[in-house]
Amino acid sequence: MLDPRRHYASLRVVALLPLLLFLPAVIAFFTDPDVAWGEYLGVFFHLSILFLVSRLDAAPWAKAAGYGWVALDVLAGILMINAIEYDTAWAVRLGGHVLAGVWIVASSLVSHSWPVRVVGVITGVWLGGYSFAGTALAEEFLRPAGIMILVWFALLAIFHRDSPVPAGQPATL
Repeated sequence: MLDPRRHYASLRVVALLPLLLFLPAVIAFFTDPDVAWGEYLGVFFHLSILFLVSRLDAAPWAKAAGYGWVALDVLAGILMINAIEYDTAWAVRLGGHVLAGVWIVASSLVSHSWPVRVVGVITGVWLGGYSFAGTALAEEFLRPAGIMILVWFALLAIFHRDSPVPAGQPATL
């Protein structure tokens, strides 16, 4: 049985997984935004975020926001895959992005790494803030947040460190 207190992968691996899953989607945003496989990959990307939300230090309410983001963005992806009206799925996605912004900002502010803090706050504010201005701005204004979140994942992998491993617990990858 899996031990819920044990980390089976390092924070570096947990941060690189969503980066690798989201990178093709970000490239598609700029080259072919309507690519069919993008939503499928997006669902897996968001599911990989579950591991990161569970591992980053943040207040319980901030972690709840992170889990809410994942739930809403997975829902939005499945709505898109099943050809539900675009405006409905897009509104669900933007609601999730507000929660994403809350989690990204809150978890970044407690990081010991200033690059993680700075990029995380900018990314979270941009991602969540777009949801409130999205009716007045084109979707292209959201694209920089996609690039910024990739940078944030990379910075987490490079600079962020796990808390020390408790006694009696094996180290991770």
